[in-house]
Amino acid sequence: MTNIVICGACGKMGKNIAEIIDGRSDCRTVAGVDKAAGSSTEFPVVEKLGMLEVRPDVIIDFSHPSLLDELLDYCLTNGTAAVIATTGYTEAQIAAIHKAAESVPIFFTFNMSLGINLLAGLARKAVDVLGGQFDIEILEKHHNQKIDAPSGTALMLANEINDEAGGGYTYVYDRHSVRAKRSQKEIGISAVRGGTIVGEHEIIFAGQDEVITLRHEAYSKKVFAVGAVNAAVFLKDKSAGLYDMNDLIKEG
Repeated sequence: MTNIVICGACGKMGKNIAEIIDGRSDCRTVAGVDKAAGSSTEFPVVEKLGMLEVRPDVIIDFSHPSLLDELLDYCLTNGTAAVIATTGYTEAQIAAIHKAAESVPIFFTFNMSLGINLLAGLARKAVDVLGGQFDIEILEKHHNQKIDAPSGTALMLANEINDEAGGGYTYVYDRHSVRAKRSQKEIGISAVRGGTIVGEHEIIFAGQDEVITLRHEAYSKKVFAVGAVNAAVFLKDKSAGLYDMNDLIKEG
């Protein structure tokens, strides 16, 4: 049995995670952390991690980048594993996550969806086959409440493509300000914000007289909740290190 604390328990993702956990027999929610402590839940919710009266096996964090220091401090002090699923981190914060993973097990990915990680694998394969003959563009769409742009997932996809190609690509985010022909060594990344779009990511490989498009759509936040809970169960009893969806897929 994996005992889980949900950080951001009273938000939409927190409620989805609690619902997924409630339907499983291999894990349970022992507490939550949220600034809205006192909201109606089937488990106790406190305002800060330091106020927890139980010590979980794993913390699932779907809160806000500003709470990262508190999360890492708690995990390092108590030897607790963490599934970090929040997006919008700075390079310095990502470096702090990597540093903490030297001492505790941390599952960190920009997207918890199995489908998105399959999309990344297909993009790497496309790079191998197409080489540098095709221009690459990434388009992401999200709801109008999302703060960061481009999405962490779009950047993850760009990084996967760039790494597979041996590096050397630059990312262009605002093409209207670039008064020049498109370079072969760039990846264009565009963001759309509107309505209640859960998440759409499209990778366009545009070549001479042909276009190949890889696309993923999420219709519900539950796909991310399922991935996060799978990651938490996977992470229990793991040794210190940085894990991602590829590790979970390999073990499965």
